[in-house]
Amino acid sequence: MDTQKRAIQVCVLSDLHLGTFGCHAQEICDYLKSIQPEILVLNGDIIDIWQFKKSYFPPQHMQVIREILKLSTTGTQVYYITGNHDEALRRYSGTQLGNILLDDKLVLQLDGKKVWIFHGDVFDATTQGSAKLLAQLGGKGYDILIWLNHRINQLLKLMGKERMSLSKRVKESVKKAVSWINNFEETAAELAIDAQYNTVICGHIHQPQKRIIKNEKGEVLYLNSGDWIENLTALEYVNQAWTIYQHPVSHTKKTLPSAELAELNALKKPILPDVLGQQIAAIVGNPSAISFS
Repeated sequence: MDTQKRAIQVCVLSDLHLGTFGCHAQEICDYLKSIQPEILVLNGDIIDIWQFKKSYFPPQHMQVIREILKLSTTGTQVYYITGNHDEALRRYSGTQLGNILLDDKLVLQLDGKKVWIFHGDVFDATTQGSAKLLAQLGGKGYDILIWLNHRINQLLKLMGKERMSLSKRVKESVKKAVSWINNFEETAAELAIDAQYNTVICGHIHQPQKRIIKNEKGEVLYLNSGDWIENLTALEYVNQAWTIYQHPVSHTKKTLPSAELAELNALKKPILPDVLGQQIAAIVGNPSAISFS
């Protein structure tokens, strides 16, 4: 194992939204290269199939998938838990390929405690039934907002001012959104307490969180892994304790090695879910076929 990598018992990532403009793919790659987890849980919305366009899947986004697969070939058990934005993969739930298991939820036993992990979109009425179309259309507007925010931050950087998050300000200014987040957390906690789990971990709402939630039946540790659009956060379990890790935003764009860039460019217009499947097949079927930097 690389001595420069941090050893982590469990790492939980969610809401990477690969295939969208707002995804911080470079920062995700940097983070994945810095850790060596025993277990890596990808808790939904990893590839954003809702917003996916064959014309936009940059090499750096493909590199994220490769970094994940690299970890799986060096001893890390990878669990891919599907979310609403990558729900097209749910028909493959239960599929095991090497050290990668694709499923809808996960229960882990950590130091005698039961941990329940799922994405969380089951609680969101806007992603169910006829409301789903509206949510997808809203997602396109969200991606435009992220693009606009990126341009504004470029200007703020030139002016020597701090970055800002338009979408975060919009959400934080709406009391209804705050109430919805609280309801989401309370609902997840109540179900976990009823099922006698010690810890419940969700994604979906892009709101990193760690707090104890109690009711008349008991208490549970509620955790949310946040996202890699605005917060750049992950959950890490080390020495019997969960912490929220926040990755710094990179202000310098890195260039991939020319040979690696050429190979990734050849794959930059995949057809989902082949974007994941072709890479897994290459790794599992012939690990030497793909080299990693």
